[in-house]
Amino acid sequence: MSAATRVIQPAPSSPAILDNPVWNALSLTQTHFGEGGELAKRYLPDISPLAATVDLSAAAHLRLAGMLGDGQGAGLVLTSRLPSLPGFEIMQWLPVNQMVWEGKKVLVPNPGEVLGSKDAPEMLALAQLTRPGPFAIRTNELGRYIGIRKEGQLAAMAGERMRMPGFTEVSAVCTHPDHRGHGYASELVLAMVTTIQQRGDVPFLHVAEENASAIRIYEKLGFNTRRLMQFAIVKRAA
Repeated sequence: MSAATRVIQPAPSSPAILDNPVWNALSLTQTHFGEGGELAKRYLPDISPLAATVDLSAAAHLRLAGMLGDGQGAGLVLTSRLPSLPGFEIMQWLPVNQMVWEGKKVLVPNPGEVLGSKDAPEMLALAQLTRPGPFAIRTNELGRYIGIRKEGQLAAMAGERMRMPGFTEVSAVCTHPDHRGHGYASELVLAMVTTIQQRGDVPFLHVAEENASAIRIYEKLGFNTRRLMQFAIVKRAA
């Protein structure tokens, strides 16, 4: 990378590290879950479809597109909506609130059980049904996942996805339609906040801007919106 295009990375534990969360997670803390080089990185496909570039240059996006197979898709978390992404066909833009925990210290025990690899197919099925965000068969390996079962069925879950120095993302917060209205998601989120705080990190999360009810719940729990981000669903251009 030339001096003219070199990007100065934010200091670890600075909130600015969240402006390019996928890149910083894959560059600093979760390198073993991804692949790529100095311009573009992505999670291994069975871990997550999330990917990122070091900056918004055409060269970086073309490099990322070159890492994907023909027609293969990815999800990009960006600070702004761009008119085009070289090398990609943009399938959808989704505005998302990036929310950071600003509440007090909490101490909420796990209301259910710790989920592991044996639960991965059931976790994937719940995520596909409720669509909390990108989720793959090995996403659960990114961190701690917990869930509540009712009559043997996985009724709700939450876990950790992106991690970088000082911050851990709460993700995959979802409840089966047959079990909504009992506050399971809030209990699980507060239990995850407890775990993350005990590790010394600040919890953060992403939620669709249009999901006003979820945003209100997160605000009541102790999260506040840091900034509006743009989630791009893309596929490699033919």
